[in-house]
Amino acid sequence: MNSPDPGYAVELRHVTKRFGETLALDDITLQIRDGEFFSMLGPSGCGKTTSLRLMAGFELPTEGEVFIGAELQGKRPAFQRPVNTVFQNYALFPHMSVFENTAFGLEMQHVPRSEIRDRVHQALEMVQLPGKEDRTPRQLSGGQQQRVALARALVNRPKVLLLDEPLGALDLKLRKAMELELKALQERVGITFVYVTHDQEEALTMSDRIAVMNLGHVLQVGGPTEIYESPVNRFVADFIGETNFLEGKVTALEEGSADVAVDSLHVRGTYSEPPKVGQTVTVAVRPEKIRLSIQPLDGPNTFEGRIEDMTYIGKDSDYRVAVGRSMRLRVRVQNQAASGATSLGPGDAAWVQWPASSARLLRE
Repeated sequence: MNSPDPGYAVELRHVTKRFGETLALDDITLQIRDGEFFSMLGPSGCGKTTSLRLMAGFELPTEGEVFIGAELQGKRPAFQRPVNTVFQNYALFPHMSVFENTAFGLEMQHVPRSEIRDRVHQALEMVQLPGKEDRTPRQLSGGQQQRVALARALVNRPKVLLLDEPLGALDLKLRKAMELELKALQERVGITFVYVTHDQEEALTMSDRIAVMNLGHVLQVGGPTEIYESPVNRFVADFIGETNFLEGKVTALEEGSADVAVDSLHVRGTYSEPPKVGQTVTVAVRPEKIRLSIQPLDGPNTFEGRIEDMTYIGKDSDYRVAVGRSMRLRVRVQNQAASGATSLGPGDAAWVQWPASSARLLRE
């Protein structure tokens, strides 16, 4: 067995998890760096929560190894692992005060009373809840209850904090505010956060790195910009944000780019793995990467089309543009942009254009 890297807070090595005949995780290997905000992102049933439960010790791997802080966990139970978990439902004791909820884990460890008092006050300061010690959970807002759950986890000074969709029960506005608070909190305390979510914007907003998962596999690990701008396959491109997918055949190759015949048009895009001439590929183009104009545009991937539909969504407008015989493009335009696009409506002729670097050739 190779020695674990001390720079990793959590490491999963060739981990497989089966529940009877169901394969929840299929030989995944994952390294989470010390002190980073790491998100595990994917649809329901992809294996992200199972991965978190293996780190926490609530489940044991069928095959493979779990390391925390460079120590092999083996069959070590949850209460002996240097981690704490925050759940979506907070799991606060309704009959206990904020102080008592936060202190509960320390009392179970028989920590001296004076130390408990000091550590609880420090934890509540971290989550910006000083002065709320005597309140009960029902006297708190949803966001405040979330902070108590965080304080209860942080008071134990874990090496790793595991968060299982902790913002899922909050309304949209509060959830957005808590995203920023969580990221700021992680930077203040400096410990590793491992965050499970199915919300793409949540992961992009908070994470240093993201693992995109599906069907028990880790498909891609990278920073938010890398995941969004350079997805490795169609699933990642489709799951992270919105994308136009154009099917076609490669007609010519150059260093780092290719021409693809899509419908009656030729689209130029970039690739990470070179395809072959004649190969069928998918070209992915984000709606916000496409320029839309009344006037003809210059550059690669310039086509004339017609507006089929327009939806106003506040700071942006979404357009559906018909191009060529059967290509349909979704285009997103900022309403304050001085491109003349905002004067366009259904039935109008228009030009679209996007750089080759914004079109990615994807493998399945």
